[in-house]
Amino acid sequence: MLSKKSQYAFKALSYLVEKRNEGPILISEIAEHKKIPLKFLENILLELKKSDILDSKKGKGGGYFFKENPEDVTLAKIIRLVNGPIAMLPCVSLNFYEKCADCNEDHCGLHDVLIEVRDASLNILEKKTLMDLVD
Repeated sequence: MLSKKSQYAFKALSYLVEKRNEGPILISEIAEHKKIPLKFLENILLELKKSDILDSKKGKGGGYFFKENPEDVTLAKIIRLVNGPIAMLPCVSLNFYEKCADCNEDHCGLHDVLIEVRDASLNILEKKTLMDLVD
C-alpha cells in the first residue's frame, strides 16, 4: 500500500507539474490546494530537493520548482525516495534487499510469486513519469 507520505508527494508533484510554467510555487499554495498538512509537506519537499528533483528560491517570487525535467522522473523513483522499497518483501527488493530470517529463498513459493508482482509493478512504474499524473 502506498504510504500517506507518498500520496502527499504525488499530490504535491502533480500540482507542480500543472503549474510548471508559472515559476516557483509557494509551499503554502501547494498545501492549501492539495489539502496537505504544511509541516508534513515541508519535509517531503525538502527530501525531493535533496534528491535534486526539486529546487527552491527564497524571498519575493520564491517557492518550489522542478530542477529535473518532470518528463524524466519516474513514479518508481519517487516511491523509492519517499516510501522506500517497491517490493512487498525485503527478499525480493532490487534496491533494498534483505534476506528474510526465516525463509529459504530457493524453496519459497511466496518469494517467487512476489518477484513476479515486483516485476509487473516496476514494468509500469518505471515507464510512467510525473507528467502522467496530470491530464
